[in-house]
Amino acid sequence: MSVVRDLRVLLRLTNFRRLLAVRLLSQCADGVYQVALATYVVFSPEKETSPAAIASAMAVLLLPYSLVGPFAGVLLDRWQRRQVFLYGNLLRAVLASGTAVLILAAVPDWLFYASALSVTAVNRFVLAGLSAALPRVVDEERLVLANSLSPTAGTLAATVGGGLAFGVRLIASDSDVAVVALGALLYLCSALAALRMPRTLLGPDPTPVQPRLGAAVVSTARGLVEGLLHLAERRPAARALTAMTLMRFCYGALTVTVLMLARYAWGTDDSDGLALLGLAVAVSGAGFFAAAAISPWAVGRLGPSGWMTMCAGSAAILEPALGLTFAPAPFMIAAFVLGLATQGAKIATDTVVQTSVDDSYRGRVFSLYDVLFNVAFVAAAGVAALMLPPDGRSVPLILVVAALYLAVALGLRNRTT
Repeated sequence: MSVVRDLRVLLRLTNFRRLLAVRLLSQCADGVYQVALATYVVFSPEKETSPAAIASAMAVLLLPYSLVGPFAGVLLDRWQRRQVFLYGNLLRAVLASGTAVLILAAVPDWLFYASALSVTAVNRFVLAGLSAALPRVVDEERLVLANSLSPTAGTLAATVGGGLAFGVRLIASDSDVAVVALGALLYLCSALAALRMPRTLLGPDPTPVQPRLGAAVVSTARGLVEGLLHLAERRPAARALTAMTLMRFCYGALTVTVLMLARYAWGTDDSDGLALLGLAVAVSGAGFFAAAAISPWAVGRLGPSGWMTMCAGSAAILEPALGLTFAPAPFMIAAFVLGLATQGAKIATDTVVQTSVDDSYRGRVFSLYDVLFNVAFVAAAGVAALMLPPDGRSVPLILVVAALYLAVALGLRNRTT
């Protein structure tokens, strides 16, 4: 089978394997840390969780970074990406340890969110840098395959991390502190894994750097404008990012729905709800894995835009058919389908952006990509907060999401015909 053969060739590339190791450890730590946040915010017995509370938490964690995120892309194009992975993960290990101390001390929520925000902000640098660095370790011929394997493997690692977090929480008597400490340890391991690669391997190519702070700020603003103009000239990349942002909005709205259903509608106590939430995460991860296996073949046959159209169209049909039951079993099937569709579309989008955008702009564009993800997710949580009842059962929300998936599919189809 050609995909298996190409995959074996890809894994023989030493630097690709090393970059993949950094991603796997980093995103496994993300999964651990995110489950710790979710269980502390949503499933703590002393907290009365509502859709509005979840939306507020997402806004606190994601929106502040989104306001400055594009500037991070300019910095990624100035800093050596390997150093970003090294020092970024070291910093996250320290900050996550601080979060564990704050949970133990039972501090006010705003201080906890400030600590979590710090970890999340650094995470954006690392993830954008990983995507921007990928073309430096594989050739263009295997870039689609690399985009199938690497981000999807990272998402699966995050899923595994979430499973580890659930396990530690059970073993350590529901201790969120122990879970966060595990995340800090994994961040440290990711930082050490980055040292296995040469410092200059991952780029960017050397460019003159102004040392003064004022000049750096002006250069950053100018670079942001240049990055936006560069993206505007690359219509396929801009179109793919727009479609992916809308699909991310849909995924965010359904994520809040599942959180509320697991908290209040599925099960007789918090343990049952938490177990079903963990199962939904695992099933969605299986969908990501299926996307990694299918996407190289599908992109080869249909093209990136055609594959994204099929992903969005399938979601438009199956999401309401399964979601309107509001029952655990159909929702688990929907989690798999939407995991496959979302990750399949992301693989195609990553490939379009990487092949359409010049290397010297990739850090900026992928940082913008990341910001669009954050804004879409927070906006979806806000809409869900307005539409969801306390138990998470909202027929209008399910139908709105289906309509958005359909709009994406039709928009992409019109561009390819």
